[in-house]
Amino acid sequence: MTLWICATCGVEHADTEQPPAECAICSDERQWVPRTGQAWTTADRLRERDIHVALHEVEPGLIAVTSTPEVGIGQQCMLVVTPAGNLLFDPIGYVDADAATRVLEHGPVIAVAASHPHMYGAQVSWAHALGEVPVLVNEADEQWVRRPDVLVRTFGGTLELAPGLVLHTLGGHFPGSTAALWDAGADGKGVLLAGDAIFPNPNGASVSFMRSYPNLLPLSPTAVERVVARALSLRFDRLYNNFGRSVPEDAHAVVRASADRYIAWVSGERDDLT
Repeated sequence: MTLWICATCGVEHADTEQPPAECAICSDERQWVPRTGQAWTTADRLRERDIHVALHEVEPGLIAVTSTPEVGIGQQCMLVVTPAGNLLFDPIGYVDADAATRVLEHGPVIAVAASHPHMYGAQVSWAHALGEVPVLVNEADEQWVRRPDVLVRTFGGTLELAPGLVLHTLGGHFPGSTAALWDAGADGKGVLLAGDAIFPNPNGASVSFMRSYPNLLPLSPTAVERVVARALSLRFDRLYNNFGRSVPEDAHAVVRASADRYIAWVSGERDDLT
């Protein structure tokens, strides 16, 4: 099979004789196409680059999965380990047999899911490598799936994967932007894997919200309030994004305070300071 992989975002596409004319995910206003034009690679070419997949513990029961060199956007995938089975969240754009074996050493994987289309990566390849497990796609973002497969299944709203491990639709960045709530994380205080929907700032003491991060397109106050209301209906004390940043404690309060600050600026309330 020739699985075409967008060199910019790292999302795998269907097996075709020739690559698509464009990556629809990168052509969208939330992403970008290089000035030199659309570029493609394949799974075989990536294997020739001698990519190393690394796993390291972020906290007990939470394993980060990354690649060197990075593929596409270069997200940090998270493996959530539970007694009832594990979730691979925001899969990176590369997988080989060794990487799959090391992930499975932490227990069986019950699903692969992504927070939003930019994080689809090699989700179908991972799902096959991990034992033909479901690829869970939010129904609001189904149109962005670039590699259809029998393993792809849609869901809406919330979806319980295992006791204490639930997918929640937050929206905002994408209509189907999804967070994974892991009750046992943060010493039982709860962890929210928020993807790009709620993005920690460098010091981990505040967060922000955007329609597009690379193109600096904001969300409206109404949209942010909707995302925050959904998030704050959940119990969590720690929040991680998809690039290794976190709000290590008091994340519930940090999200609320950050949203208030964001809304004040975007609404024009503080224009006298500009």
